[in-house]
Amino acid sequence: MSDTNGTAIGHDTAVSRVYHAMMHDPATQSGMISQVKPLPEAYYTSFLSDLAKERRPSPIRSLFPLEKVPGVISLLAGKPNASTFPFTSLSFGARSPTNPSEETTLSLSEDELAQGLQYGDTAGLAPLLDWLFGLQEVNHGRKRNEGWKISVGSGSQDLIYKAVAAMVNPGDPVLVESPVYAGVIPMFHSLHCNQIEVETDARGIRSSSLRSILEQWPEGKPKPKVLYTVPYGCNPTGMTATLERRKEVLQLAREHNFIILEDDPYFFLYYGKALRYPSYFALERENGEVGRVLRFDSLSKVLSAGIRIGFASGPEALLKAIDQHTSSLTQAIVFKLLDSWGYDGFRSHTERVSQFYAEKRDIFERAMKKHLTGLAEWSTPEAGMFFWFKLLLSEDNAEDQGGDSEAVIKTKAFEKGVLALPGTVFLPNGRKTAYVRASFSLTPEHDVDLALQRIKDAVLDARTARAGGAN
Repeated sequence: MSDTNGTAIGHDTAVSRVYHAMMHDPATQSGMISQVKPLPEAYYTSFLSDLAKERRPSPIRSLFPLEKVPGVISLLAGKPNASTFPFTSLSFGARSPTNPSEETTLSLSEDELAQGLQYGDTAGLAPLLDWLFGLQEVNHGRKRNEGWKISVGSGSQDLIYKAVAAMVNPGDPVLVESPVYAGVIPMFHSLHCNQIEVETDARGIRSSSLRSILEQWPEGKPKPKVLYTVPYGCNPTGMTATLERRKEVLQLAREHNFIILEDDPYFFLYYGKALRYPSYFALERENGEVGRVLRFDSLSKVLSAGIRIGFASGPEALLKAIDQHTSSLTQAIVFKLLDSWGYDGFRSHTERVSQFYAEKRDIFERAMKKHLTGLAEWSTPEAGMFFWFKLLLSEDNAEDQGGDSEAVIKTKAFEKGVLALPGTVFLPNGRKTAYVRASFSLTPEHDVDLALQRIKDAVLDARTARAGGAN
């Protein structure tokens, strides 16, 4: 990764202002048009993996819509009889999105519970899908008649895995920003993908690196079909891609014919001061043609990690290739909560959550400045829950003496009683790096100070050992 000490760029914290701000930005407004043209379904044939092409639609599920025809008696599905289910009611308490000290009790109606206890539609429960369509219009300005669909999944990572499996064959090259979320590296490995690392810095994915890779691609060798990127508050770097970078990456997607996998689990965890940049999903409307972005959202960071609800938004042809069967009951619970809040309530809740993480970030950075000034370098994140910092393991910090954080973090730091992740686990093809990822989401203030003190001691020990070795 290149220089990470540039100023991090922010984006708007108010969900309902995202699209409003985008539409009132002259630079963006000049490119937006009222009519968009979706890419034809046949366009995506070459983007599907052999596995996806061989999969046949369920002969039973394809007939489910006919059950809703008035007067039809269905002998179709092997659904269990709901009268045998032991659950008779379900209620839960929820904090007010505007006043956390207030609590409301929400109950599923008889029909809602019955729907939640039974097998559901593959794409998701209809009421939740409808709510999410509205959320994407609020957030990204995307309307339903623009050739895209939504599919609910068991968390965004599960959706991403199934999407990649439906789009790449063993040995295919995939473009992956680097450093990258460690959870997707085993996924790409298990699919035997050839991971092509695209450099990033404090302004996000480097479009110049991406362009160089694509323009120097060996002639006659198929180019990558997908690019994986986390544009807001990236795990592990905390970086946010600037508007200029996003537009350049979108242009490269058009020029070199690849799909952008926009993984955005920290979209709602923004705590910066500047307006939020429009997403790839929103920006692709600019030239009037849509369908090169497959977007992944997660409710894990703002509602519950254990409830396992994520959703993908993008071309219908791609989403049809992703086989989903998410828990109907968790979907029913989530919809009940979201419907009671409305979009304004959801915005208020996510603003409160993002402010919580802003305070956690500030506590952590104060301790970093106290203990690691002169011993590490970092950029201040404006979204997410991670610091990505470079250990300065020699006093002169010459470039050719960058060092290896793995040895320091796994041995010296652990021996002193602190755990963090060496940066090498976030590099798709593995190599030494002086970077470290530390999470600030859970640790109380006293332990933060103690942890950074221990990392300081570990770096000083490493410096002493390195100096001794040099002699």
